[in-house]
Amino acid sequence: MKTLKHLFDRNLEWANTIKEQDPEFFSELSKQQTPEYLWIGCSDSRVPANQIVNLPPGEVFVHRNIANVVVHSDLNCLSVMQFAVEVLKVKHIIICGHYGCGGIQAAMENQENGLIDNWLLHIKDVIRFNAEKFEGLDHQDKLDLLCELNVREQVTNVCNTTIVQNAWKQGRELSVHGWIYSIQNGILKDLDACITSRDEVPVP
Repeated sequence: MKTLKHLFDRNLEWANTIKEQDPEFFSELSKQQTPEYLWIGCSDSRVPANQIVNLPPGEVFVHRNIANVVVHSDLNCLSVMQFAVEVLKVKHIIICGHYGCGGIQAAMENQENGLIDNWLLHIKDVIRFNAEKFEGLDHQDKLDLLCELNVREQVTNVCNTTIVQNAWKQGRELSVHGWIYSIQNGILKDLDACITSRDEVPVP
């Protein structure tokens, strides 16, 4: 039976290193989590939320799925959002996509991939909504643009959830941000899609 012992060894090394630097780190971390940020990102293993923004455990509440999509019928994502907003009282929701996203590429290329094609329909909707913006672009530019447009669409979807709408109705300080990450250079880009109130939300 394979137990992946090398991962347990790496875990022990990591935990010991942390405790050497800060002996009280884990005892303090175990008391409660009070992150200010909810990160909704892609499941891609090359896009780890905490590391990208150089924050330690406990600082970012995270939800990830294929192509960082927020669907109004996805109870998993909505439950994460509700807990983050209503219990943890986060002040920022960050939708972070990334260039070179496999889900984006699969949606653009119209090939059969099995079950995931149902999930990718949400991204195909983004293509359909923005068809004129892709005209005249080469394939790579289309992919990069779709990565960005998908983030913007998900920002709007987050803002239109009852969770975020109710927070704003209650006068809560809550901002929704749209970012994109480059795996090639490790740099985040703000897509200037920040929304901080109901009045700023695009009409669906």
